[in-house]
Amino acid sequence: MRDLASWKSIPWPQLEPVATAEQYAHALRSFGTGRIIGDREPEAGPLLDELRRRDAITFDEEQPYSWLFLADLRLGPDLADLWPLPESMTLSLNRTPPFGGPGSEPEDDCTEEELDRMVAVLGPLMLTASWNCGWRGLSEFKGCGVKLCLNSVWSDGAAEPSPGEFGVWISLGGPLARRPEGEAWLRDSGLTLGEPQHG
Repeated sequence: MRDLASWKSIPWPQLEPVATAEQYAHALRSFGTGRIIGDREPEAGPLLDELRRRDAITFDEEQPYSWLFLADLRLGPDLADLWPLPESMTLSLNRTPPFGGPGSEPEDDCTEEELDRMVAVLGPLMLTASWNCGWRGLSEFKGCGVKLCLNSVWSDGAAEPSPGEFGVWISLGGPLARRPEGEAWLRDSGLTLGEPQHG
């Protein structure tokens, strides 16, 4: 890909929330804490009470939104029976090394070494990474880039779970991909490509 791109950005990869019991079991082996975020809905009440009873949750002192709560969650085998979480709650490892730190933002740049460390501990977790770039030989670069999906596939503008599947999607930007210039670039790139997608 480096031979095809004239420049690129490397924003921080996005780790999808821990959603399944298998993902939680993996997170438990690799990490000690995670970040839990949820809507303050009636269905969350009993689970929050249970997490408090098990001394597993520490709420942020500042809760900036009245409809949402933010807290740190201690990961432990004693919580495995609570999975999967209600749909109104998510467990994130985005601020847990190597996926990030307390001050991490999605706009932060990521080095290849940092990405390698993330992939090394990924297991069944879903990770997507996007790079904007300028493809050599094209007159425009708006919307051009590369997307890496691990344990997921890119479909209709979003990553969808697909355990064990890894893929790379490239974008030439909407209009350019349908013009002769874009079609010629794809043909001459030497890349083995699947069916085109929208989004």
